[in-house]
Amino acid sequence: MKKFGYEEREVSDIKKLAGGGSKTMRRKSMHEIAELSGKIKKTDEKMEEEMTKEFIDFYSKNINTKSKLITGVVEFLVWCKNNSISMAVCTNKQEHLSIDLLKKIKIYHFFDYVAGGNTFNYNKPNPKHLTDTLEIIGGNIKKTIMIGDSETDSNAAKAANIPFVLIEGSYTEKRTNEIYHDHVVKDFVNLENTIKKYL
Repeated sequence: MKKFGYEEREVSDIKKLAGGGSKTMRRKSMHEIAELSGKIKKTDEKMEEEMTKEFIDFYSKNINTKSKLITGVVEFLVWCKNNSISMAVCTNKQEHLSIDLLKKIKIYHFFDYVAGGNTFNYNKPNPKHLTDTLEIIGGNIKKTIMIGDSETDSNAAKAANIPFVLIEGSYTEKRTNEIYHDHVVKDFVNLENTIKKYL
């Protein structure tokens, strides 16, 4: 933001904007600045592309600098594999960045497929992002559960009519009871007990 003449944002200000992809996060951040300052600064498409490229380049070089797994996630993934539960990642991160991150945090091998924000011509909250990923792995929508940590995940699951497990501490300012979910958990510890109800 600062490099392109905009006010630098604090992490606490932009955390709620994450989850929709880099372009969406940047646009919403710029819109918030305009609302707060009362000044609307127009950007052309070329600058928008340059800003997005700058963000992606920096992000790709630092993708796992502060990334860490949620408590219990490895144990949960092992349990799923041992019970022949197919798993896929459906994220608005770019596909190659998603795969890179999953490999660096050593959980890529658990998943049958990774669908990023640029895998299809649409992404979450569009339910087709979920249903097309499901089709690719040969899944049955009636035996599918989505686990996510954002309102974007929630809206996609709801539109696809898929049960949704919400991980608390998500990228939103909304309270847990304001986000659609079938179950809510703080981490992945003993999450298999919830999943067993659907098996």
